[in-house]
Amino acid sequence: MRKPIATLVAVVLTAGVAVLAGCSKSAPEAAAPAESGAPSAPEKKTFVIGMSQCNLGEPWRVQMNKDIEEAAKAHDTLKVVFKDAQNDTLVQQNHVREFMNQGADLLIISPREAAPLTGPVAEAYKKGIPVIVLDRALLGEDFTMFIGADNRLIGEAAGKWVREKLNGQGKIVELMGLQTSVPGHDRHDGFVKGLGDAAIETIFSADMKWLQPDAQREMESALARFPKIDLVYGHNDPGAYGAYLAAKAAGREKEMLFVGIDGLPHEGRVYVEKGILSVTFEYPTGGREAVEYALKILAGEQVPRNVVLPSRFFTPENLAAGGELIGGSDAPAAAAP
Repeated sequence: MRKPIATLVAVVLTAGVAVLAGCSKSAPEAAAPAESGAPSAPEKKTFVIGMSQCNLGEPWRVQMNKDIEEAAKAHDTLKVVFKDAQNDTLVQQNHVREFMNQGADLLIISPREAAPLTGPVAEAYKKGIPVIVLDRALLGEDFTMFIGADNRLIGEAAGKWVREKLNGQGKIVELMGLQTSVPGHDRHDGFVKGLGDAAIETIFSADMKWLQPDAQREMESALARFPKIDLVYGHNDPGAYGAYLAAKAAGREKEMLFVGIDGLPHEGRVYVEKGILSVTFEYPTGGREAVEYALKILAGEQVPRNVVLPSRFFTPENLAAGGELIGGSDAPAAAAP
Protein backbone atom coordinates (compact mmCIF):
# COMPACT_ATOMS: atom_id res chain seq x y z
CA MET A 1 0.00 0.00 0.00
CA ARG A 2 2.93 2.40 0.62
CA LYS A 3 4.21 2.29 -2.92
CA PRO A 4 1.09 3.74 -4.57
CA ILE A 5 0.97 6.54 -1.96
CA ALA A 6 4.59 7.48 -2.66
CA THR A 7 3.88 7.51 -6.35
CA LEU A 8 0.85 9.76 -5.83
CA VAL A 9 2.85 12.22 -3.76
CA ALA A 10 5.51 12.37 -6.42
CA VAL A 11 2.92 13.10 -9.07
CA VAL A 12 1.37 15.92 -7.02
CA LEU A 13 4.76 17.48 -6.29
CA THR A 14 5.72 17.32 -9.96
CA ALA A 15 2.47 19.02 -10.97
CA GLY A 16 2.97 21.74 -8.34
CA VAL A 17 6.44 22.49 -9.58
CA ALA A 18 5.13 22.67 -13.11
CA VAL A 19 2.40 25.14 -12.09
CA LEU A 20 4.89 27.33 -10.21
CA ALA A 21 7.26 27.22 -13.12
CA GLY A 22 4.45 28.24 -15.45
CA CYS A 23 3.50 31.15 -13.19
CA SER A 24 7.04 32.36 -12.87
CA LYS A 25 7.45 32.27 -16.64
CA SER A 26 4.21 34.05 -17.50
CA ALA A 27 4.90 37.19 -15.44
CA PRO A 28 7.89 38.41 -17.48
CA GLU A 29 6.03 37.67 -20.73
CA ALA A 30 3.10 39.84 -19.59
CA ALA A 31 5.44 42.70 -18.72
CA ALA A 32 7.40 42.45 -21.95
CA PRO A 33 5.25 44.79 -24.07
CA ALA A 34 5.51 47.58 -21.49
CA GLU A 35 9.27 47.17 -21.27
CA SER A 36 9.78 47.12 -25.03
CA GLY A 37 7.46 50.04 -25.83
CA ALA A 38 8.99 53.50 -26.68
CA PRO A 39 8.56 56.24 -24.04
CA SER A 40 5.53 58.46 -24.77
CA ALA A 41 6.26 62.07 -25.75
CA PRO A 42 5.22 64.71 -23.20
CA GLU A 43 2.03 66.52 -24.14
CA LYS A 44 2.45 70.13 -25.30
CA LYS A 45 0.80 72.71 -23.06
CA THR A 46 -1.85 74.77 -24.77
CA PHE A 47 -1.86 78.39 -23.67
CA VAL A 48 -5.16 80.26 -23.67
CA ILE A 49 -5.03 83.92 -24.68
CA GLY A 50 -8.05 86.07 -23.92
CA MET A 51 -8.52 88.91 -26.43
CA SER A 52 -10.97 91.72 -25.66
CA GLN A 53 -11.71 94.01 -28.61
CA CYS A 54 -13.49 97.26 -27.78
CA ASN A 55 -15.72 96.99 -30.85
CA LEU A 56 -15.97 95.39 -34.26
CA GLY A 57 -17.83 98.30 -35.84
CA GLU A 58 -14.57 99.68 -37.27
CA PRO A 59 -12.95 97.82 -40.18
CA TRP A 60 -9.54 98.52 -38.65
CA ARG A 61 -10.48 96.54 -35.52
CA VAL A 62 -11.84 93.67 -37.57
CA GLN A 63 -8.46 93.58 -39.30
CA MET A 64 -6.66 93.56 -35.95
CA ASN A 65 -8.57 90.45 -34.87
CA LYS A 66 -7.81 88.80 -38.20
CA ASP A 67 -4.11 89.58 -37.81
CA ILE A 68 -4.09 88.04 -34.32
CA GLU A 69 -6.00 84.98 -35.49
CA GLU A 70 -3.73 84.39 -38.49
CA ALA A 71 -0.55 84.79 -36.44
CA ALA A 72 -1.82 82.43 -33.72
CA LYS A 73 -2.75 79.73 -36.26
CA ALA A 74 0.93 79.15 -36.91
CA HIS A 75 1.40 77.93 -33.32
CA ASP A 76 -0.46 74.82 -32.15
CA THR A 77 0.28 75.71 -28.53
CA LEU A 78 -1.93 78.82 -28.68
CA LYS A 79 -5.69 79.14 -28.39
CA VAL A 80 -7.16 82.64 -28.68
CA VAL A 81 -10.61 83.40 -27.28
CA PHE A 82 -12.07 86.60 -28.77
CA LYS A 83 -14.65 88.84 -27.10
CA ASP A 84 -16.34 91.92 -28.59
CA ALA A 85 -17.25 94.68 -26.12
CA GLN A 86 -19.50 96.36 -28.72
CA ASN A 87 -18.31 99.82 -27.65
CA ASP A 88 -19.50 99.25 -24.07
CA THR A 89 -16.87 99.97 -21.43
CA LEU A 90 -18.72 98.04 -18.72
CA VAL A 91 -18.84 94.97 -20.95
CA GLN A 92 -15.11 95.24 -21.59
CA GLN A 93 -14.39 95.53 -17.87
CA ASN A 94 -16.32 92.29 -17.40
CA HIS A 95 -14.32 90.66 -20.20
CA VAL A 96 -11.12 91.13 -18.20
CA ARG A 97 -12.67 89.61 -15.06
CA GLU A 98 -14.19 86.72 -17.04
CA PHE A 99 -10.81 85.85 -18.55
CA MET A 100 -9.26 85.98 -15.07
CA ASN A 101 -11.88 83.65 -13.60
CA GLN A 102 -11.60 81.26 -16.56
CA GLY A 103 -7.86 80.87 -16.03
CA ALA A 104 -6.53 82.54 -19.18
CA ASP A 105 -2.74 82.42 -19.40
CA LEU A 106 -2.38 85.86 -21.00
CA LEU A 107 -4.63 88.77 -21.94
CA ILE A 108 -4.56 91.05 -24.97
CA ILE A 109 -6.81 94.08 -24.63
CA SER A 110 -7.54 96.91 -27.03
CA PRO A 111 -9.35 99.29 -24.68
CA ARG A 112 -12.31 101.48 -25.50
CA GLU A 113 -11.38 103.99 -22.80
CA ALA A 114 -8.24 104.42 -20.75
CA ALA A 115 -9.35 105.25 -17.20
CA PRO A 116 -12.20 102.72 -16.75
CA LEU A 117 -10.10 99.80 -18.02
CA THR A 118 -7.02 100.66 -15.97
CA GLY A 119 -8.40 99.11 -12.75
CA PRO A 120 -9.54 95.71 -14.12
CA VAL A 121 -6.32 95.29 -16.11
CA ALA A 122 -4.25 96.15 -13.03
CA GLU A 123 -6.20 93.54 -11.07
CA ALA A 124 -5.34 90.84 -13.61
CA TYR A 125 -1.71 91.93 -13.79
CA LYS A 126 -1.29 91.86 -10.01
CA LYS A 127 -2.67 88.32 -9.97
CA GLY A 128 0.20 87.26 -12.20
CA ILE A 129 -1.60 87.25 -15.56
CA PRO A 130 0.49 88.96 -18.27
CA VAL A 131 -1.41 91.70 -20.13
CA ILE A 132 -0.55 93.14 -23.54
CA VAL A 133 -2.29 96.48 -24.13
CA LEU A 134 -2.80 97.01 -27.84
CA ASP A 135 -3.45 100.25 -29.74
CA ARG A 136 -4.83 102.46 -26.92
CA ALA A 137 -2.73 103.07 -23.84
CA LEU A 138 -4.00 102.76 -20.26
CA LEU A 139 -3.12 104.85 -17.24
CA GLY A 140 -0.43 103.78 -14.80
CA GLU A 141 2.02 100.91 -15.28
CA ASP A 142 0.13 97.80 -14.15
CA PHE A 143 0.37 95.86 -17.39
CA THR A 144 3.11 93.86 -19.08
CA MET A 145 3.62 95.87 -22.26
CA PHE A 146 2.03 98.29 -24.70
CA ILE A 147 2.14 97.92 -28.49
CA GLY A 148 0.99 100.69 -30.81
CA ALA A 149 2.00 103.38 -33.25
CA ASP A 150 2.73 106.97 -32.24
CA ASN A 151 -0.59 108.77 -32.61
CA ARG A 152 0.94 112.16 -31.84
CA LEU A 153 3.52 111.67 -34.56
CA ILE A 154 0.83 110.59 -37.03
CA GLY A 155 -1.34 113.57 -36.10
CA GLU A 156 1.63 115.90 -36.46
CA ALA A 157 2.45 114.44 -39.89
CA ALA A 158 -1.17 115.00 -40.92
CA GLY A 159 -1.02 118.60 -39.71
CA LYS A 160 2.18 119.30 -41.65
CA TRP A 161 0.68 117.74 -44.78
CA VAL A 162 -2.46 119.87 -44.46
CA ARG A 163 -0.44 123.04 -43.85
CA GLU A 164 1.58 122.43 -46.99
CA LYS A 165 -1.39 121.36 -49.11
CA LEU A 166 -3.45 124.43 -48.17
CA ASN A 167 -0.47 126.78 -48.47
CA GLY A 168 -0.81 127.76 -44.84
CA GLN A 169 -4.39 129.06 -44.92
CA GLY A 170 -7.94 127.76 -45.07
CA LYS A 171 -11.01 126.63 -43.15
CA ILE A 172 -11.19 123.04 -41.99
CA VAL A 173 -13.43 120.55 -40.21
CA GLU A 174 -12.00 118.11 -37.66
CA LEU A 175 -13.94 114.92 -36.96
CA MET A 176 -12.36 113.48 -33.85
CA GLY A 177 -12.11 109.98 -32.51
CA LEU A 178 -13.54 109.12 -29.10
CA GLN A 179 -12.31 111.89 -26.82
CA THR A 180 -12.22 109.67 -23.75
CA SER A 181 -9.57 107.58 -25.53
CA VAL A 182 -5.88 108.44 -25.64
CA PRO A 183 -5.55 108.19 -29.46
CA GLY A 184 -8.36 110.71 -29.95
CA HIS A 185 -6.47 113.28 -27.90
CA ASP A 186 -3.09 112.42 -29.41
CA ARG A 187 -4.30 112.68 -33.01
CA HIS A 188 -5.76 116.10 -32.22
CA ASP A 189 -2.78 117.44 -30.25
CA GLY A 190 -0.31 116.20 -32.86
CA PHE A 191 -2.37 117.74 -35.64
CA VAL A 192 -2.43 121.14 -33.92
CA LYS A 193 1.34 120.94 -33.51
CA GLY A 194 1.76 120.07 -37.19
CA LEU A 195 -0.34 123.06 -38.27
CA GLY A 196 1.95 125.32 -36.27
CA ASP A 197 1.23 129.03 -36.72
CA ALA A 198 -0.43 128.62 -40.12
CA ALA A 199 -3.54 130.69 -40.78
CA ILE A 200 -5.71 127.58 -40.85
CA GLU A 201 -8.95 127.84 -38.88
CA THR A 202 -10.85 124.86 -37.51
CA ILE A 203 -14.41 126.10 -38.00
CA PHE A 204 -16.14 122.91 -36.84
CA SER A 205 -15.07 119.97 -34.69
CA ALA A 206 -17.03 117.07 -33.27
CA ASP A 207 -16.48 113.70 -31.59
CA MET A 208 -17.64 111.08 -34.09
CA LYS A 209 -16.46 108.21 -31.80
CA TRP A 210 -14.51 106.58 -34.65
CA LEU A 211 -17.76 105.59 -36.40
CA GLN A 212 -18.66 106.37 -40.01
CA PRO A 213 -22.42 107.02 -39.43
CA ASP A 214 -21.61 109.47 -36.63
CA ALA A 215 -19.05 111.23 -38.84
CA GLN A 216 -21.55 111.50 -41.68
CA ARG A 217 -24.16 112.99 -39.37
CA GLU A 218 -21.71 115.52 -37.89
CA MET A 219 -20.52 116.50 -41.36
CA GLU A 220 -24.09 117.19 -42.41
CA SER A 221 -24.26 119.70 -39.55
CA ALA A 222 -21.01 121.33 -40.65
CA LEU A 223 -22.19 121.61 -44.25
CA ALA A 224 -25.44 123.22 -43.14
CA ARG A 225 -23.60 125.85 -41.12
CA PHE A 226 -20.59 126.71 -43.28
CA PRO A 227 -20.68 127.61 -46.98
CA LYS A 228 -16.91 127.26 -47.33
CA ILE A 229 -14.91 124.24 -46.17
CA ASP A 230 -11.46 123.61 -47.62
CA LEU A 231 -10.58 120.33 -45.96
CA VAL A 232 -11.86 117.66 -43.58
CA TYR A 233 -9.49 115.93 -41.17
CA GLY A 234 -10.94 112.64 -39.95
CA HIS A 235 -9.21 110.86 -37.08
CA ASN A 236 -9.78 107.62 -38.96
CA ASP A 237 -10.64 106.61 -42.52
CA PRO A 238 -14.29 105.68 -41.78
CA GLY A 239 -14.72 109.19 -40.34
CA ALA A 240 -13.18 110.84 -43.40
CA TYR A 241 -15.26 108.63 -45.70
CA GLY A 242 -18.45 109.44 -43.79
CA ALA A 243 -17.67 113.14 -44.28
CA TYR A 244 -17.14 112.54 -47.99
CA LEU A 245 -20.52 110.80 -48.31
CA ALA A 246 -22.25 113.72 -46.60
CA ALA A 247 -20.48 116.23 -48.84
CA LYS A 248 -21.31 114.20 -51.93
CA ALA A 249 -24.98 114.05 -50.95
CA ALA A 250 -24.90 117.84 -50.70
CA GLY A 251 -23.12 118.16 -54.06
CA ARG A 252 -20.07 119.72 -52.41
CA GLU A 253 -17.47 116.92 -52.32
CA LYS A 254 -15.32 118.56 -55.02
CA GLU A 255 -15.00 121.76 -52.99
CA MET A 256 -12.81 120.19 -50.30
CA LEU A 257 -10.10 117.66 -49.54
CA PHE A 258 -10.45 114.66 -47.20
CA VAL A 259 -7.72 113.35 -44.92
CA GLY A 260 -7.93 110.09 -42.95
CA ILE A 261 -5.94 107.76 -40.71
CA ASP A 262 -5.67 103.93 -40.69
CA GLY A 263 -4.40 103.19 -44.19
CA LEU A 264 -5.77 99.66 -44.51
CA PRO A 265 -5.08 98.15 -47.95
CA HIS A 266 -8.77 97.39 -48.56
CA GLU A 267 -10.09 100.65 -47.12
CA GLY A 268 -8.06 103.86 -46.80
CA ARG A 269 -5.66 103.07 -49.61
CA VAL A 270 -8.57 102.16 -51.88
CA TYR A 271 -10.18 105.52 -51.07
CA VAL A 272 -6.94 107.24 -52.08
CA GLU A 273 -6.77 105.23 -55.28
CA LYS A 274 -10.36 106.22 -56.14
CA GLY A 275 -9.71 109.89 -55.43
CA ILE A 276 -12.01 110.00 -52.39
CA LEU A 277 -9.24 110.72 -49.88
CA SER A 278 -6.27 112.90 -50.71
CA VAL A 279 -4.11 111.09 -48.16
CA THR A 280 -4.34 108.39 -45.50
CA PHE A 281 -1.88 107.82 -42.69
CA GLU A 282 -1.21 104.22 -41.74
CA TYR A 283 -1.96 103.05 -38.22
CA PRO A 284 -0.73 99.42 -38.04
CA THR A 285 -2.97 97.04 -36.07
CA GLY A 286 -0.16 95.42 -34.08
CA GLY A 287 -2.02 92.09 -34.14
CA ARG A 288 0.87 90.05 -35.50
CA GLU A 289 3.33 91.69 -33.12
CA ALA A 290 1.04 91.00 -30.15
CA VAL A 291 1.15 87.26 -30.84
CA GLU A 292 4.93 87.31 -31.32
CA TYR A 293 5.45 89.02 -27.96
CA ALA A 294 2.83 86.80 -26.27
CA LEU A 295 4.93 83.77 -27.22
CA LYS A 296 8.01 85.36 -25.68
CA ILE A 297 6.16 86.23 -22.48
CA LEU A 298 4.69 82.74 -22.13
CA ALA A 299 8.18 81.29 -22.63
CA GLY A 300 9.43 83.39 -19.71
CA GLU A 301 11.46 85.81 -21.82
CA GLN A 302 11.87 89.50 -21.08
CA VAL A 303 9.99 91.91 -23.35
CA PRO A 304 10.14 95.70 -23.73
CA ARG A 305 7.54 97.77 -21.89
CA ASN A 306 6.70 99.83 -24.95
CA VAL A 307 6.87 98.95 -28.65
CA VAL A 308 6.30 101.74 -31.16
CA LEU A 309 5.24 100.54 -34.61
CA PRO A 310 6.30 102.45 -37.76
CA SER A 311 3.74 104.24 -39.91
CA ARG A 312 3.50 105.32 -43.55
CA PHE A 313 1.33 107.78 -45.43
CA PHE A 314 -0.26 107.15 -48.80
CA THR A 315 -1.10 109.67 -51.53
CA PRO A 316 -2.00 109.14 -55.20
CA GLU A 317 1.64 109.97 -56.02
CA ASN A 318 3.30 107.37 -53.75
CA LEU A 319 0.60 104.70 -53.50
CA ALA A 320 2.12 102.41 -56.14
CA ALA A 321 5.51 102.60 -54.40
CA GLY A 322 4.04 101.46 -51.08
CA GLY A 323 3.71 104.86 -49.45
CA GLU A 324 6.32 106.83 -47.57
CA LEU A 325 7.53 106.26 -44.04
CA ILE A 326 6.68 109.04 -41.61
CA GLY A 327 9.96 110.59 -40.56
CA GLY A 328 11.61 109.78 -43.88
CA SER A 329 13.63 106.81 -42.62
CA ASP A 330 13.31 103.10 -43.11
CA ALA A 331 14.63 102.40 -39.63
CA PRO A 332 12.67 99.75 -37.68
CA ALA A 333 10.29 100.67 -34.89
CA ALA A 334 11.82 101.72 -31.61
CA ALA A 335 11.29 99.44 -28.64
CA ALA A 336 11.68 101.15 -25.31
CA PRO A 337 12.33 99.02 -22.20
